[in-house]
Amino acid sequence: MNDSLILEVEDLVVDVLTGIYSEETGKPQPLRISIAVELDMPGRFEPDTPLDASKNYMDLKFAATQALPPGVHFKLIEAVADHICDTLFVQDARVRWVQVKIVKLAIAEHDEKIGMTMKRHRR
Repeated sequence: MNDSLILEVEDLVVDVLTGIYSEETGKPQPLRISIAVELDMPGRFEPDTPLDASKNYMDLKFAATQALPPGVHFKLIEAVADHICDTLFVQDARVRWVQVKIVKLAIAEHDEKIGMTMKRHRR
């Protein structure tokens, strides 16, 4: 059995230009984004283990916020998820896979969660 290290950031609310319908285009929509990544893991994490033995959680947040290109309209939230995955794979060669869950908050009528989950493996 292989050990694994999964880092997570959940429930970021990010305004993103996305959608295919006329009422969606031209204005940002709030998306709830959760990200998980699996990293190659060292043997153990001792009390004095430096941060570079793992990954800064803020890198995950950055991929879903500041790394999204400003002014770009993503027709599909799947494209947003792909961009986040690509960003995390480029940032760190130790990332084995990335999972991105996106919920479109603007279309919920009764607090339901409408969206998708994508999991990409390093190729």
